[in-house]
Amino acid sequence: MSVGRKIFIVLSSFIIGFSTVFVLLTYIVIRDSMDVMLQTSREEELNQLEARLLSYYVKNGNTFRVIQDQEWLSERLPVADHQESILLVSREQTVLLHEGDAVEKQIKHLGVKRTLYFEGKPIADVYYYDTDIANLSKLRIGTPTSIIILLGGGTILFVLLSLGAAYWISRRLTAPLRKLVPAIERLGQGEYGIQAPVTSEDEYGKVAVAFNGMSSRLEQSEMVRRNLVADVAHELRTPLTIVRGKLDLLQQSVQPIQPELLLPIQDELIRLTRLVGDLHQLSLAEAKQLPLVRKPTDMLDLLGQIQERIEPDADAKNLTLRLTSATEHTSVPVDPSRITQVFLNLFINAVRYTPQDGLVHITLQEEPASGMLRIDIRDTGPGIDAQHLPYLFDRFYRADEARARHQGGMGLGLAIAKEFIVSHGGTIQVESQQGQGTTFTVRLPYHDSDQQSHGI
Repeated sequence: MSVGRKIFIVLSSFIIGFSTVFVLLTYIVIRDSMDVMLQTSREEELNQLEARLLSYYVKNGNTFRVIQDQEWLSERLPVADHQESILLVSREQTVLLHEGDAVEKQIKHLGVKRTLYFEGKPIADVYYYDTDIANLSKLRIGTPTSIIILLGGGTILFVLLSLGAAYWISRRLTAPLRKLVPAIERLGQGEYGIQAPVTSEDEYGKVAVAFNGMSSRLEQSEMVRRNLVADVAHELRTPLTIVRGKLDLLQQSVQPIQPELLLPIQDELIRLTRLVGDLHQLSLAEAKQLPLVRKPTDMLDLLGQIQERIEPDADAKNLTLRLTSATEHTSVPVDPSRITQVFLNLFINAVRYTPQDGLVHITLQEEPASGMLRIDIRDTGPGIDAQHLPYLFDRFYRADEARARHQGGMGLGLAIAKEFIVSHGGTIQVESQQGQGTTFTVRLPYHDSDQQSHGI
């Protein structure tokens, strides 16, 4: 059953039920009010009649059997301008007394009834009738009936109009969903990136916006997956082709295999091993399953050790490596091995792309507002074009394809660095302008607030 039909059924049930209850309550209230008015109009006469009948009942041995033959009403009740009739009926509906000109059926139908009790038990019913009571009884009967007819007609019209409004409301409320369902079905069939129309700013509009965002992310994820497969295949193809070519040459050669002929094959196998290892680490980090052994680590000392490792490469290009700290609080809870891999990659990139006689400056400073230690790696290299910056941390992305491949890069270093930093609860950003160098900014938290999410 559709949502619109469910809404229509709920609204219809409420409208019909409420209208029915309203009509019934109105009828009951008016009927009971008329009954009370009818009873109170002859309260005094009924009290006197009840007293005389009970007195007679007691005097005659608790029975009314001979009341019709007695002059029990020798003292008549005071009567104004109306003629009274009295009917006494036993509990077995036997007429014990009938006085007056009105017939029995008329007295019962239009008269006032009172039940007589003796010692807490009902003994008979007495009906009192006169012309005024008859008129009031007719009014009591006719008024609720007339009201029911009027209210019933109005209620039927109200219900019909309300059902039409309920149908319109149900259609109106479910219209955005009906527009969203085809988009969901197309998304389920693999048409990633499909966008649903956003026709309002309410909850339905928010659902459509969330769906569009999800669809776009799925499209992006699918593109990343396809690119990953293509990139991995491309990266594997080159070393495998080289290994296969070398092996074919060795098989065709009739000369003994010299050890130095195996070195290119070994280099390519090392490249393959490193590629597989990097992909494995990246997949663990992206799945939040990267094992981290955190411990308080002085980042100033750690960066100093990394600086010493790359100084020979910097000296070869006559580069200046400068490490400074603007804070004494340089200890953060990190996995030294993973963080070393991150900053070693950043330092090597900075040295690689900084020209002769350039400068690579590493600074540390505290950010009390965010509770982070900020580390900047600035170089005086040629910079990176702004169009490459949003994709710099993507897998296999190279801002300079030819130079990166020539120098042995596989486009995974920055992607791994980002995931390692995120796994530590930190952030990594890049700013660059062509001709003015590049700055990588890493922020690491002072408190180990992310351990639980990584199973440490």
